[in-house]
Amino acid sequence: MVLMIYVPLVLIGLCFGSFVNALVWRVYEQEKENSKKKPDKKYLAKLSITKGRSICPHCKHELAVRDLIPVLSWLSLKGKCRYCGKPISAQYPIVELGMVVLLVGSYLWWPNSFNTTQYELFGLWVVMMIGFLALTVYDLKWYLLPNRLLYPLFVPAVAWMAISVSTSHGKGLGYTLAEVVISMVIDGGLFYILYQVSAGKWIGGGDVRLGWLLGLLALTPARAVLVLFLASLLGTAFSLPLLVTKKLKRDSVVPFGPFLLLAAVLVQLFGASLLAWYDRTFLML
Repeated sequence: MVLMIYVPLVLIGLCFGSFVNALVWRVYEQEKENSKKKPDKKYLAKLSITKGRSICPHCKHELAVRDLIPVLSWLSLKGKCRYCGKPISAQYPIVELGMVVLLVGSYLWWPNSFNTTQYELFGLWVVMMIGFLALTVYDLKWYLLPNRLLYPLFVPAVAWMAISVSTSHGKGLGYTLAEVVISMVIDGGLFYILYQVSAGKWIGGGDVRLGWLLGLLALTPARAVLVLFLASLLGTAFSLPLLVTKKLKRDSVVPFGPFLLLAAVLVQLFGASLLAWYDRTFLML
């Protein structure tokens, strides 16, 4: 029974991870090509996300099926292109394995018992994990959260909110919707204020839009605040050692999107337990 669940999740994770690698690179290349005065239409056709064939990022040679097996193809080729011999970044197998960890971990630590509704929510969560990982990779590589990757995630997020609100118990519809709006204001509104005050120097516009999205997914103000707290904690834990060892300067740019996205995942999987612990530890004194 366990194998029937986790083996498909591993295989699906590897395939989706491969898709994320292709998606991120194609979106970047499309943006770069379209920024030129005379974009190469033939090259743009090759970069089509729905119709384009997989190609080497260096020599642009179309890849054969044997070159597209997640992780194994990279290992068998020792991280090099079969056709031009140039190195292929270790990002590719790392992202593929990262998606496996996200899907298996999400299923393993899903906070609610699975029923029809929870399977629906898990399906939406898988879609969002694809987008989350794509945004993370893009932000780490190019310090941007592109709208082309961000805006489509509002579709499953709205469906997530609608299912969650419609199946909530003990709260009225108006009260539950008000909580969602407040959550969006907490996460997105705070970033919007920081963006306006600093004229975009402290935080980027992509982080603002991501804040609205994560506030929508948080559903409640407490979870929205927890996302911000954990993201700040993760960002500090990452940056502080690098600052102390002078591997990072005070004016260095550190993308905040990946920390926000990781925090959102942690809040979904462990948020209820963390908030319950906080209540027991501090509010019951």
